[in-house]
Amino acid sequence: MKVRLVEGRCQGHQMCAIAAPEVFGSDDIGNATILIEGDIPADLEAKARRAEGNCPERAIAVIE
Repeated sequence: MKVRLVEGRCQGHQMCAIAAPEVFGSDDIGNATILIEGDIPADLEAKARRAEGNCPERAIAVIE
């Protein structure tokens, strides 16, 4: 699976980084960034899905 950010939706709540700090970080203005390029390791998939579900702006898309 992969994750991507939906352009323009992130408002910097950082719920993704709290749920999956190995997968998500933040840029210099506080918006989400993805720390892993390509496939998310299997042991982090559940955390990435949790981050998707916890995002109040629905700015994260999980791609199977």
